[in-house]
Amino acid sequence: MLLLSPRGALLSVYCPQIFLILSSGSYLSCRCRMNYTAPSGDHSEDTALPQSTPPRAAHNRGPVPISSWSLLALSSVVALGANIICNKIPGLAPRQRAICQSRPDAIIVIGEGAQMGINECQYQFRFGRWNCSALGEKTVFGQELRVGSREAAFTYAITAAGVAHAVTAACSQGNLSNCGCDREKQGYYNRAEGWKWGGCSADVRYGIDFSRRFVDAREIKKNARRLMNLHNNEAGRKVLEERMKLECKCHGVSGSCTTKTCWTTLPKFREVGHLLKEKYNAAVQVEVVRASRLRQPTFLRIKQLRSYQKPMETDLVYIEKSPNYCEEDAATGSVGTQGRLCNRTSPGADGCDTMCCGRGYNTHQYTKVWQCNCKFHWCCFVKCNTCSERTEVFTCK
Repeated sequence: MLLLSPRGALLSVYCPQIFLILSSGSYLSCRCRMNYTAPSGDHSEDTALPQSTPPRAAHNRGPVPISSWSLLALSSVVALGANIICNKIPGLAPRQRAICQSRPDAIIVIGEGAQMGINECQYQFRFGRWNCSALGEKTVFGQELRVGSREAAFTYAITAAGVAHAVTAACSQGNLSNCGCDREKQGYYNRAEGWKWGGCSADVRYGIDFSRRFVDAREIKKNARRLMNLHNNEAGRKVLEERMKLECKCHGVSGSCTTKTCWTTLPKFREVGHLLKEKYNAAVQVEVVRASRLRQPTFLRIKQLRSYQKPMETDLVYIEKSPNYCEEDAATGSVGTQGRLCNRTSPGADGCDTMCCGRGYNTHQYTKVWQCNCKFHWCCFVKCNTCSERTEVFTCK
């Protein structure tokens, strides 16, 4: 017999597929803004993924008990629900689909992380000809660029970092099974600086390892693009790891700081986006070095140098020059700039001359009307003036 809380009952009605998955013993937030809380024991196992200690906060949520005689039947239903959902997600590689089916709670978090990366990409390139858009097959990571350009390098780095960030945050909040806070640091006391580890440190190593196992699993073909994508994935995760922050809280009498308790926290993802944009501007062109016998791609080296110097771990690398992104081109994945907004007076990348690639621009005139200069008169009414403003908007031809 399955005992449901009122929220669980509503979840089964409005989100039936997600409810079937959640009944396996995982916890996540449904899109219809309802929380489901699972038993503390997770009935699904994934030996390929790292384990971590669950956070204390996760034990404070009320459980939904499931009697032992129903578990066998329920597990079959859960497996069927996971297969249905995972098979409908476009662009997953076989290993990714296997992780999705064994960890259906994690696929929601992965999707949120990938979307966070896409949103940050669109923000960073909002004023450029390429605004993080592409033509091609749509996947959980968005529509991928077909050219191994520096733009492709940025998209791979930012989405890999986004998945690692989202998974780490979900673990710290108790929203993902089999992980939690980083407990290894707890108990260590730094006598020289007068602080000790405590609180809930973000387990970024778990998030990075999860991102590595899932995101990198889509690289199946053994070619130069695979080596490029794997390098940029790792560069994005490395930037995230290097920007982890230390937060501390003082303890003592009358506001003194006799001792401090410290823990690690995730950086704002906007900070990661800014750093990766700087890496994009300084991206390094590379070429593949092949094994002498099998002629398979082995590693990447900097193209302009005669030596076999490899790029730095946090360098973004590309193997092909970028197209100009002026016209729609299915071969490169460019969507073009026709219809894009531009700034007529700007000398930068968002200026109409640059954005529209010399094709010219259209001028649209609008009149905005609103109530202004409102005053309260005794007693009792408000009198306003009507203000208007004439604006012009420019779009590329």
